[in-house]
Amino acid sequence: MRPTMKDVAAEAGVALKTVSRVVNNEPGVNAATADRVRAAIERLGYSRNESARVLRQGRTSSIGLVIEDVGDPFYSGLSRAVEDVAIRHGSLVLSGSSAEEPARERELVLTFCARRVDGLIVVPAGADHSYLRSELAAGTPAVFVDRPAGPGLDVDTVLCDNRGGARMATTHLLAHGHRRVAFLGDSPTIFTAGERERGYREALGDLVDERLISMAHPALDRVRADLDRMLGMDDPPTALFTGNGRLTMTVLRALAGRRMALIGFDDFELADLLSPGVSVVAQDSAGLGRVSAELLFRRIGGGGGPAERVQLPVTLIPRGSGELPPEALRSP
Repeated sequence: MRPTMKDVAAEAGVALKTVSRVVNNEPGVNAATADRVRAAIERLGYSRNESARVLRQGRTSSIGLVIEDVGDPFYSGLSRAVEDVAIRHGSLVLSGSSAEEPARERELVLTFCARRVDGLIVVPAGADHSYLRSELAAGTPAVFVDRPAGPGLDVDTVLCDNRGGARMATTHLLAHGHRRVAFLGDSPTIFTAGERERGYREALGDLVDERLISMAHPALDRVRADLDRMLGMDDPPTALFTGNGRLTMTVLRALAGRRMALIGFDDFELADLLSPGVSVVAQDSAGLGRVSAELLFRRIGGGGGPAERVQLPVTLIPRGSGELPPEALRSP
């Protein structure tokens, strides 16, 4: 059996209330008695019952975080930033991956709510979040990050400038002489993928060729097939814009030595060490996590006001691949 406060009180020869005051750092205990209680705690290996404490306070000192994939470098940066903010507020982070499955997202969120988390940060996988209405009405604040909530849910949202970043990347390729720019994106049902496609289209205008747009799951076989089809056209693309970091790395594998202009959305490790270095539109995953967590803890602390929608800027990092001229296309 784990030692209790009663055991500590008996060991130290003091009243139960004295032990409670020492454990909770309350005043009213002289130094010698407090030292005796702490020595008894150490001898017995006593630890405070956090469950009982949070029940008395009405909070669990924990938040729930639902992301797409805990193993993805982008989301690991976001998660770490959320955790850093939570630690400053004396809170723990319970996290899980939705794997882009709406049913799994719903299950995770409701599981966290059943554990009475103080708030939620959600990267949504689906578009229907009506299941959250009762939790929000009960006073559990939520912040949606990277993608907005579905219609009818008025919650705080923190996004990056996906459309503006895609427009910036495509305009950069146009400025370097490219007129045949292909876009490989993720599934069009994903908010970020759709926004990046729109930015790409806005930059190209009348130069858009539907045959140079592919949006689906970023599997290597699919990307390789799409590239082979595009590069086999009579008027092939001379530049590529990829919609996320995983797609960029998949394209680099699929190109198999073929050299052409490339800009990817999302930075990734070692991008600067390739030859040429990979030009990217970098978004601040840590910034997304930090801003969303700070906003959530403000709500947990009683901050009121209408739901906020925050959009963080992105940055174009030219490293060489996005600056290659149209004539750079060549086979291995």
